[in-house]
Amino acid sequence: MSASKNLELKALLSHLWNDYATMTPQADDIRHLLQERGESSLVNDHIAIRTFNLEPIGLATLSEPFLELGYTLTGEYHFEEKKLYARSYSHPSGEFPRIFISELLTEQLSESAQKIIAGIVARLPDQITAKQLLFVQSFWPVIAAEDYDALLEESEYAGWMSAFGIRANHFTISVNHLKTFGNLQSLNGFLESRGYEFNGGAHKVQGSPEQFLEQSSTLASTVEHTFEGDETRTIPSCYYEFALRYPVPGSWCIYDGFQAKNADKIFESTDVSNYLRAS
Repeated sequence: MSASKNLELKALLSHLWNDYATMTPQADDIRHLLQERGESSLVNDHIAIRTFNLEPIGLATLSEPFLELGYTLTGEYHFEEKKLYARSYSHPSGEFPRIFISELLTEQLSESAQKIIAGIVARLPDQITAKQLLFVQSFWPVIAAEDYDALLEESEYAGWMSAFGIRANHFTISVNHLKTFGNLQSLNGFLESRGYEFNGGAHKVQGSPEQFLEQSSTLASTVEHTFEGDETRTIPSCYYEFALRYPVPGSWCIYDGFQAKNADKIFESTDVSNYLRAS
């Protein structure tokens, strides 16, 4: 990859992190806790981005800037219950985090929900590009609280998207690169002892060594969000994930993909019902 593309990719990833950290107060706090413990180098395993399957914001369109900057497709995933489709991408250099982009299959929602979502997308500027969407979150329209509530009734994912738009939904610490934790359970326990709530209830770790991937995630941070008419509410925003990857027998390369069953549960880190239980 050329030096200019390398710089462009670093700028994009840096922007996504800065925006995510603003929306996720726990992110910097967790990083500081780990650094104080002796984890001087925290490596990001992957970044997840959500969207609707409508142009100009569909998955294929949002993936274009990453493909142009050297990423390659590594997998496709279907989540029938949640009405989602996703793809994962990796950079051949190994220097940059994986990208996981999911989209809501809006045609599987009710006509009223489809109308709300189509109205949101129609309010985006004409001729907007994927790169602009990824770099300028303020393009996303401010919606009515009643539309947010209506979408939440059908899909937590749709409600989240309606409020927050195109941005990183979560970043992920690579447990493989941590020096003071040997597994996810010890990392989870350390963070729980510092007051962080985890997704999954009694089953905080998703996946297994046999699946070559284990994951856990905090419950989403909450932020004051302003809807139309200056109505302000505290709602779940973004969360932090942790991933431990295992070598694939035969090749002994570290597993590079994702497990749909794991991801299906991880999606629930932003569920309002989890937030209410934690409260």
